[in-house]
Amino acid sequence: MKFRLLVVDDEKNIREGLAASLEMDGYEVATAVNGGEGLKRYGRGDIDLVITDLRMPGLSGEELLRAITAESPGIPVIVLTGHGTVENAVEAMRQGAWDFLTKPVNLDHLSQLVKRALQNRELALKHRELEEELEQKKKFETIIGTSAPMRRVFDTISRAAPTRASILITGESGVGKELVADAIHGLSPRKEKPLIKVHCAALAESILESELFGHEKGSFTGAVSRRRGRFELAHEGTLFLDEIGEIDQNIQIKLLRVLQEKKFERLGGEETIEADVRIVAATNKDLKAEIEKGNFREDLYFRLNVVNIHVPPLRERKDDIPLLITAFLKEFAGENGKSIEGVNEKARAALYAYDWPGNVRELRNCVESAVVMTRGSLIGLEDLPPTLRQRNDEGWIRVPLGSTLEEAEKLIIRDTLSAQRGNKSRTADVLGIGRKTLHRKLAELGAE
Repeated sequence: MKFRLLVVDDEKNIREGLAASLEMDGYEVATAVNGGEGLKRYGRGDIDLVITDLRMPGLSGEELLRAITAESPGIPVIVLTGHGTVENAVEAMRQGAWDFLTKPVNLDHLSQLVKRALQNRELALKHRELEEELEQKKKFETIIGTSAPMRRVFDTISRAAPTRASILITGESGVGKELVADAIHGLSPRKEKPLIKVHCAALAESILESELFGHEKGSFTGAVSRRRGRFELAHEGTLFLDEIGEIDQNIQIKLLRVLQEKKFERLGGEETIEADVRIVAATNKDLKAEIEKGNFREDLYFRLNVVNIHVPPLRERKDDIPLLITAFLKEFAGENGKSIEGVNEKARAALYAYDWPGNVRELRNCVESAVVMTRGSLIGLEDLPPTLRQRNDEGWIRVPLGSTLEEAEKLIIRDTLSAQRGNKSRTADVLGIGRKTLHRKLAELGAE
C-alpha cells in the first residue's frame, strides 16, 4: 500500500522541501499553501497523514487540525511550529495532533515520526476491520449453516442489508425466515432503531389494518383511545411483515400506497404521517402463483421483491444437520440439566435420512423431545419421535433425486464412514477404494 500525505505550509521552501524529502521515502505527497486549501484537498478522502504549520494566514493550523480530527478521528496530524509557539503545539496535542516538530525540521526525525504514525494508523484500521468482521459474524450466529446454499443466503444478506431496498424472504415454513430478517436489520444502518414484527396471518383484516396504521379514538367500536400503528413504531427502523401472502386485497392497496408515497393516515384520522420505514417481508407462498389466481397484487409484489432471499429447505442442505443438532443438543441439555454427549449411529442415520418437511423448526422440536426422553448420555433411535423411527431403514443410503454426482458421493462417503463408526480403513474397504484415496476425497468434499 502506498500512502498519500498532505503537507500544508505557507512558506514555499519549507513546503516543497518537506514534500521532496517525503517523496524520497516512497510516499505520494500533496501540498497546500494555506489551511483553507489544505482542508479542501483533504476533503477528497485519499489522505493518510497530514503535516501542517500552526501559524498561517486565513484558516490556521489549529483550525485545520480541529476540522480534520472532527471529520476523521484517528487520522495522524503532525504539527510544525516555531520555537516561540511550543505552548500552542502542546495545546494542539490535546486537540488530537499525533505529534509536533519545531522548525527548522530535522528530516530524519520527521521520517521516523511519519513511519511510526502510519504504522499505528494501519494497525488501527486493521483492528477496526477485524471488529467489524466479528460484529458481522455475530449477526449470523443465530442462523446455523455452512453449506453452499446457506453461504449464498449469507452473501445476499451481507450485500442487501446496508441498503434501503425492500427485501422479500421466501421459503417453506420452519426454514428460519424470521432469523434472516433479524440479521438484515442487525447489519443495516438502522440497527440502532426499532425492528417491529407483524405476523400478518395471525390477525383478521380489521385488526391488521389497525395494527399497521394505528387508529384514532372512536374510529370503531372499542377504540377508546388513540393508538399508534406498527409503521409509526418502526419509524427510521425496519418493519418485518411475516406471511405477507395472507393479507387481504384491501390491506394490500393501503400497503402499496405507503410504500409508494411513504405516508399514511391512522384509521379514523385526517393527519398525514410520514413513514421512514425499511420493509422486510416474508412468505411461504408462491406469490407469482397467487398473482395468477388474483389473490395478490402484482404491483405490490414488485415493490416488496426488490431483493429476494430464498432460504432453502433443510432437505436441500443436509450438510448443516450435524451443526444444527450440536447447537440444539447444547441448548436443550442445558435447559433440562442433562449431560448429553451426542447422537449414536442409528439415531444419526435416521436424522440424516428423514426429509424434514417441517424444516429446522421440526428438527429443533425433535432434538428437544429426544433430550427430554433419553435416559442416557447418547441420543438413541428409541429416543426419537415415532415418525423418524418408522422411516429408518438400516443399511440404506438415501440420495435425493436431482443430486449432483459430487453431492451423491459425499452422502455415500459420509454415511458409510458413520456406519463404520469413523474407522477409515474399514470405510475404504467397504467403498472399494484405497485409504489415501478416501483421505483425499474427504478433504476435497469437506465430508470429515
